[in-house]
Amino acid sequence: MISIVRPWITRGSLRHVLALSVAVLGACGIGFWLLEPRAVTLGDGLWLAFTTAATVGYGDIVPTTPASKIFSIFVVLLGYAALSLVTAGIASVWVETTERQVERDILRELHTELRALRAELSSLRAQRRSETRAENPCPASGAVPPTTLPTPPPAPTQSGS
Repeated sequence: MISIVRPWITRGSLRHVLALSVAVLGACGIGFWLLEPRAVTLGDGLWLAFTTAATVGYGDIVPTTPASKIFSIFVVLLGYAALSLVTAGIASVWVETTERQVERDILRELHTELRALRAELSSLRAQRRSETRAENPCPASGAVPPTTLPTPPPAPTQSGS
């Protein structure tokens, strides 16, 4: 059952949860309309379903047959689930709004720090280049200045026998 409900309960899906709750209450209203003889109209069945699901129970229409009494137990359990999902959906919208603002603030701060680090890195690179040029002046052609290599020692001579 969780795998069936999971796609409907995703981040930002309050309208899906509301639609699911209305569908559940509508189906329960049709069920009461069919099972309960005192629910003469579909409106009476929907009213009985809503008051039962919300556990309000005004008492103007109550389940009287054994089938409608058993059905009302399932309606109460479905009502708990539906109303809990709607409440959780509304809460998640509020939390998500706050969470997105916090994420935006963090990203803005990270971008500011990243720009500062890039500027500092560019400054250090330029400073390093100027120090390197001052220590090792190179011709304009970019060639490496010649170095003086040490002279190898003379090869030993063999004395003949």
